[in-house]
Amino acid sequence: TAQVSTAQTGLVTVSSKTGGIVKVATNSLVEGKKVTNGQTLFTISGEGMADNNLSVRFTEAESNFQKAKANFERAENLFAGKIVSEKEFIAAKTDYETARAVLTNLKRNFNPKGQDVASPINGYVEHMLVSNGQFVEPGTPLVTISTINTILLNAQVQQKYAPILPKITTANIAIPGSIQQYTLEELNGKVLSFGRVANHDNFMVPVTFEATNPGNFIPGSLVEMYIKIQSFENAITIPIEALLEEQGNYFVFVQLTPELFEKREVKIGASDGIKTAITHGVSPSERVVVKGAILVKLSQASAALDPHAGHVH
Repeated sequence: TAQVSTAQTGLVTVSSKTGGIVKVATNSLVEGKKVTNGQTLFTISGEGMADNNLSVRFTEAESNFQKAKANFERAENLFAGKIVSEKEFIAAKTDYETARAVLTNLKRNFNPKGQDVASPINGYVEHMLVSNGQFVEPGTPLVTISTINTILLNAQVQQKYAPILPKITTANIAIPGSIQQYTLEELNGKVLSFGRVANHDNFMVPVTFEATNPGNFIPGSLVEMYIKIQSFENAITIPIEALLEEQGNYFVFVQLTPELFEKREVKIGASDGIKTAITHGVSPSERVVVKGAILVKLSQASAALDPHAGHVH
């Protein structure tokens, strides 16, 4: 079993740049909501607060800028007439540029009522980290947004497999309850890492894969994963849908003639979720029903086999 999570490159945490009271932009901003780049999500307001009041800071910044600008212009004229020293002129210029930078930064990131917090990417709200009316400090995480285009598949394997983890070549992935199966190649996936140490809570060794989300992998959910390693052993394999299970025993239908099939018990080996190894019961030269085996079984039970069954058209 592997757990789906969002890749770090597709996950963004949006934080507050100022302290104040959180105002959620819309009631529909909930987990799973689609958002667009530049869309306003929150407003952080310090209005009415004794400390960290942006209205006061804007007024102070504007006043300091106007004062520094006037001093610089006066010093510039006096310096041209050689009435003030170069040192006094440079000091006035530095104060002016500093005051201008402070005011420009406030105007870029805030307004007199607070900070408008916008989404930096197109994606979906993964986690709401604050609630409406909550007080936050500068740097407080507000929301996480993910693109869910790229996902991580975090599997846990038993310690006995640790020596062969470097031989991992690919994997097959299935969503529980769905017949849809994917290979790692179909998802443009790759092995990111495998653990050199076991987890302290379950003593399993982690193996992490990266893949493209086909659209139906939900971060936080679980999937079935069959990890495949490089092997130099030959084996007879058949698709898993060719197997019929009856009371713990497995059978296949082997084609003897175009209209005659034999139900034969087989012993199975390892499976990769798509194919299963057959250790006993079928030889490489025999033909096995791989699609519609259940229909052959039903025809056998009714003793009315379709006369065209088995023909190759």
